[in-house]
Amino acid sequence: MNTLIGLLIIAIGSFGQSSSYVPINKVKNWSWESFWLVQGIFAWLIFPLLGALLAIPAGSSLLELWGAGGALPAMVYGVLWGVGGLTFGLSMRYLGVALGQSIALGTCAGFGTLFPALFAGKDLLHGEGLMLLIGVCITLAGIAIIGYAGSLRSKNMTEEEKRAAVKDFALTKGLLVALLAGVMSACFALGLDAGTPIKQAALDGGVEALYAGLPVIFLVTLGGFFTNAVYCIWQNIKNKTGKEYLSVKGSVLTNNLLFCALAGVLWYSQFFGLEMGKSFLTDSPVLLAFSWSILMSLNVTFSNVWGILLKEWKGVSNTTITVLVLGLVVLISSIIVVAMAQA
Repeated sequence: MNTLIGLLIIAIGSFGQSSSYVPINKVKNWSWESFWLVQGIFAWLIFPLLGALLAIPAGSSLLELWGAGGALPAMVYGVLWGVGGLTFGLSMRYLGVALGQSIALGTCAGFGTLFPALFAGKDLLHGEGLMLLIGVCITLAGIAIIGYAGSLRSKNMTEEEKRAAVKDFALTKGLLVALLAGVMSACFALGLDAGTPIKQAALDGGVEALYAGLPVIFLVTLGGFFTNAVYCIWQNIKNKTGKEYLSVKGSVLTNNLLFCALAGVLWYSQFFGLEMGKSFLTDSPVLLAFSWSILMSLNVTFSNVWGILLKEWKGVSNTTITVLVLGLVVLISSIIVVAMAQA
C-alpha cells in the first residue's frame, strides 16, 4: 500500500510539472526571456523557500540545517542544472511541449538515475544495480520510440502546419538543445544526492520524512536560478526587452504575474511530490533509486497528453500516433517492471 501511495504522490506532482508550460500561452506582451525569468522567481525561489521552511527543526534555522554538510555541492550542481533548465525551456520553444519534454526528460531520466548510483559505487551488472539498469534501458527505449514519432510527425507536416502547432519549430536545433537539456538537468538528481546530510539532519531534528528533503531542493533551485537569471537579463539587455516588465498595462501585468506564479507552483510540485513520494518507498530500495526515472517518465507521459490536447500532433498519420502510443506504453512499462521486481 505504501508503494502505491508513494507512486500516486509522485504522479500528482508530475502532472503538475507537465501542466506548468500551459500558462505560457496566457502571458501577454512579454518576450520569452521576460516570462522565463519571472516564472523562475516563483518556481526556483519563492515556492522552494516556502517548502524548505516546512522542514526546519524546532529551535533551529535554515542556515543551521544547511550547515550539516553538502550545501555547496548541492548549489554547484544546481548551477549546472540551471543550464539544463534554461535549454529545457528552449526545447519547448523549438519542439513543442510534447516532443521537447519527451527528449529532454528521457535523457534526464537515464543520466539522473545512473549518475548517483555510479558515484555511490553501485554495481550495475548484478543484483539491484542490474534491475536499475534494466529499468533505465526500458525508459530510454520508450523515449527513443517517442522521438521517432516526433521525426515522423515532422516529415508528415507542412511548414505551415509545423508553425501552427509550434511557432518556432526547428527539429534539428530542437533535438540538440533537448539532449543538452536532458544531460545537464540530470545534475538536479546529483544535487539532491549531495544534500543527503542536510536531509538527515532534518530527520534527526524531528522533521517528518515527508518534508525532510525540501531544504535541499531549495539549494539546488537557488543555484539554477542564478544561471537562468544571468542569461535572461543578458537577453533583456541584448534584445532591449527589459522595459517589458513594467511597460504593460496594470491588468496585463497582473495577468502575467498570476500565470507566472501558476507556472511556478506547478513546476515546483514535481519535486515537492517526489520528496513526499520517496518517503513511502523506503522499503523498496530499487524503486527508491528508480524514483527519478519514474518522475521523468510520468512527466513525458503527461506532457504528451498535453501535446495532444494542445493539438501539437494534429494532422499526423495514424502510424505516427500508433508509434507515439507505443512509446508511452514502453515508458510506463519501465515503472511496472521495476515495481514488480521489488514485490
